[in-house]
Amino acid sequence: MGNILKYWLRVLVSLLISVVLIMHSAGIVRLGMLDRLEAWSYDARLLMTLPHEIDPRIVIIDIDEASLKQIGRWPWGRDQMALLTESLFTRYKVATVGFDVVFAETDTSSGLPALTQLANTQFKHDAEFQHVLNQLRPSLDYDGRFAQALSLGPSVLGYYFTPYVQNLGQLPQPMLKSQRASALQLLQVKGYGANLVRLQQSATGAGYFNMSADFDGVTRRMPMLSSYQGALYPSLSLATLQAAMQTHLQIKNITESPFNTRHVALAADDMFIPVDKRGAVLVPYRAYPGYTYLSAVDVMTGRAPADLLENAIALVGTTAPGLLDLRVTPVAKNYPGVEIHANLISGILDGALRYQPGYAHMLEMALLLILGMLLALILPRLSPLRGALLSMSLAAVYLGLVAWAWQHGSVLNVAPVMVLILGLMILNMAWGYFAESLAKRQITGLFGQYVPPELVDEMSHDPSKFNMRSESKDLSILFSDVRGFTTVSETLTPQQLSDLLNEFLSSMTAVIHAHQGTIDKYMGDCVMAFWGAPLDNMYHARDAVLAGLAMQEELAQLNLSFAARGWPQLHVGVGVNTGRVSVGNMGSKFRMAYTVMGDAVNLASRLEGITKQYDVPMVVGEETFAVLPEMAFVELDSVRVKGKLKPVIIYQPLGLRADVSPHVLALASDFSEVLKAYRTQHWDVAQSKLAAMIIRAQAENVPVGLYQIYLDRIIYFREHPPAADWDGVWVFASK
Repeated sequence: MGNILKYWLRVLVSLLISVVLIMHSAGIVRLGMLDRLEAWSYDARLLMTLPHEIDPRIVIIDIDEASLKQIGRWPWGRDQMALLTESLFTRYKVATVGFDVVFAETDTSSGLPALTQLANTQFKHDAEFQHVLNQLRPSLDYDGRFAQALSLGPSVLGYYFTPYVQNLGQLPQPMLKSQRASALQLLQVKGYGANLVRLQQSATGAGYFNMSADFDGVTRRMPMLSSYQGALYPSLSLATLQAAMQTHLQIKNITESPFNTRHVALAADDMFIPVDKRGAVLVPYRAYPGYTYLSAVDVMTGRAPADLLENAIALVGTTAPGLLDLRVTPVAKNYPGVEIHANLISGILDGALRYQPGYAHMLEMALLLILGMLLALILPRLSPLRGALLSMSLAAVYLGLVAWAWQHGSVLNVAPVMVLILGLMILNMAWGYFAESLAKRQITGLFGQYVPPELVDEMSHDPSKFNMRSESKDLSILFSDVRGFTTVSETLTPQQLSDLLNEFLSSMTAVIHAHQGTIDKYMGDCVMAFWGAPLDNMYHARDAVLAGLAMQEELAQLNLSFAARGWPQLHVGVGVNTGRVSVGNMGSKFRMAYTVMGDAVNLASRLEGITKQYDVPMVVGEETFAVLPEMAFVELDSVRVKGKLKPVIIYQPLGLRADVSPHVLALASDFSEVLKAYRTQHWDVAQSKLAAMIIRAQAENVPVGLYQIYLDRIIYFREHPPAADWDGVWVFASK
């Protein structure tokens, strides 16, 4: 009787495990561990089957460090882009050019607008001036020159969609109406940042370059279609491919066996692109690098090999770390976004896109139900050895099915079925060896047959406290950048500039190290650092903010030394943000670096960039503010930075509360009242308080730039009242 009860108890526990896994597969519950295992299994299959040869049909024109060094900082003038495009079409005879770049703003760097203004005013009646200007106008119209270059061949521009209302530039013609894709559940975007009208009209087409990452921040799939105002728009890779092949893809519904499930695909005469219900495809990665990279400056100067480019699809993008177009992928942690577009084009041309067929989910549910009941009833009756042999045989058969499907372009989930088989096997083995055994030594001996003792010993006695393996941690990240560095550099000789930079970076590094920070990298005049790794630091946010304040103090002393040598004064903007990031040794087999990646890093960079918008030396994010009650802050604004959907409250740190003067604390408190009045559109209250604060601040030698900014906003909003649903958030459309 006792054995029967034990048997059915084991059966019941096994069935409960099966039910939980079925609920996960059905989407009723989500088990994060299974999601992570599934992602790992997909990445493992991908890495084991990566094509290693270079695809010669696609060439990446790289805006790399060498190009930036020779031509100048990005963005380049449109005359340079015209030169690059003309060279690709006329000298190298490429089939198509796709730009992983958006050109949303007019290029005024030639000075043509200023000359035109003079021609219409001071020199309105100067015939010679008018004549010379008319002769020079075509060469000074950089946007016009770029537009003309785009018309030389099939060219595709890049743009981006936003989840909030924004209309910059001109969208291309849509691919088709959304009603044609009723089977898809596409993301409904609300705004866009597109190219200048004259550029878009000269180009063959355009595609968006938005990318999506999975739950773990890894880019495994790419949305090929997005819906905007009742119309469908293609991705950059899809638009470039259509321009190159001179074809037009249509949406088709495909019926699949064995369950007669329906699947959606984009199809043309000789192309078939299966998409999931979100209109996305799995990226068919190649071993990195999978394509020939040519430096943009070599193409512009004619030094690039002609045979590599003739009749190729050219994608213009960047691998320069400072331009922040690197992604986390299964292939590499720092992966150029432009190569993702190249992989998609290559995979479509080869018909090598893998997808999860419509029947995969039903097959998984059926296997979980059948195998769960089978193993729950049989395993308790078998000896541990026979139970292990049965379970491993079933696992091997299923893995063989998964491998066969993978080779034929279909992706089946691995984790739920494998966890069921191995989990029930381990459960029954553990029950037999641990729950029912009275001899602990015997249990240990039996357990040692399946788990190597040296592995247990290594796990129990790890001598290494620190390592450089990638991990996810809460850190604080700091970015600093010299404002107006280009202007500063123009006043110095190369040797003086080198001496200034060396002394500046040495001083800033010393401050960061003194506050327990880790230097990530130097990017010209920019310094990136983080706190909390590799050494754990529970006060990482406090140390990062204090380091930023100390950098400003150190810079003040440094400027005295610079002034004595006749060098210009430096002004630095500092951004600090706190959040969960990926930290570890990342890179390629050619170069590795201990660095951090993640959304919190990007936001820190954005915060540094907007310090100048508020005329303050330092800005921190709300996550940093929230963990520092002992410090005094001024709330600056609620903003939506480029690349983030959720508004972020930003603050200026003043220092440790005990060290800040009562006058400064009072001004900070008063400014919070100004913000309340501003956000509720009580303009008179806000304006009167600001006026009084400016008088007090000037008397106490406190900067008033922030107050003047809000006075200007109030004046603007009086003449141009915000929308009825205005939430007080200030939107930054650029990085």
